[in-house]
Amino acid sequence: MRFGRFRDGVFARLHASDAELLSAAPWLGGTPTGARRAYSTADLAAPVAPSKIICIGRNYAAHAKELGNEPPKEPLMFFKPPSALIGPGDAIVLPSEFSQQIEHEAEMGVVVATRGRNIRAADALRHVFGYTCVGDITARDMQKKDGQWTRAKGFDTFCPTGPWIETEMVPSESRVTCRVNGKVRQDAPTSDMAFDISTILSYASRVMSLEPGDLIVTGTPGGVGRLVSGDVLEIEVAGVGVLSVRVT
Repeated sequence: MRFGRFRDGVFARLHASDAELLSAAPWLGGTPTGARRAYSTADLAAPVAPSKIICIGRNYAAHAKELGNEPPKEPLMFFKPPSALIGPGDAIVLPSEFSQQIEHEAEMGVVVATRGRNIRAADALRHVFGYTCVGDITARDMQKKDGQWTRAKGFDTFCPTGPWIETEMVPSESRVTCRVNGKVRQDAPTSDMAFDISTILSYASRVMSLEPGDLIVTGTPGGVGRLVSGDVLEIEVAGVGVLSVRVT
């Protein structure tokens, strides 16, 4: 099933021809209101409203290598603020006064369904609501300069997410692809992850409680590259769909 959020904040179950409106976010127990709405992707906002966005760095060996790093021995976590979220059709705004090297990182996002703390890996997928497409936009020069990643990854618009959440897929059998102006830059199976989703959720939950609606971003394949104004960025997660945003 697909779930999305309209630009007026209303959550919905998405069908091919229309949307079934919900009383609240589905992971908060939202139920159908009886109202329906025709829609296009342009009507949708980022499909999540998380308390936090937990990202996993260097989770694909090829990406770690291309930046001159060794793959970590345990999941490498960092945050992006919820204020960085944008949805389909929105624009990544380049902070040119701070950075001259903004890069794309295409990733699979995991939306948490139920609160969890100290989750066993064997039970982790029970805490997953669904999956979405995410861009971890990064000011690479600032990342290197600062030595920690808050500024480089935390600008407003630096977390495009969507276009919806898919609940019925096998995350270990998916694929992450990034296209810029129609040309493929990143493409790898999710089986290339060093740490799978069950491991990531279990590890993160031993540090902090996971809350319903939280977004966990699972790492990017090799092939990251620069974005410039006028680009169109497409992030595809097989089994979910394609998220398209602009760069300005």
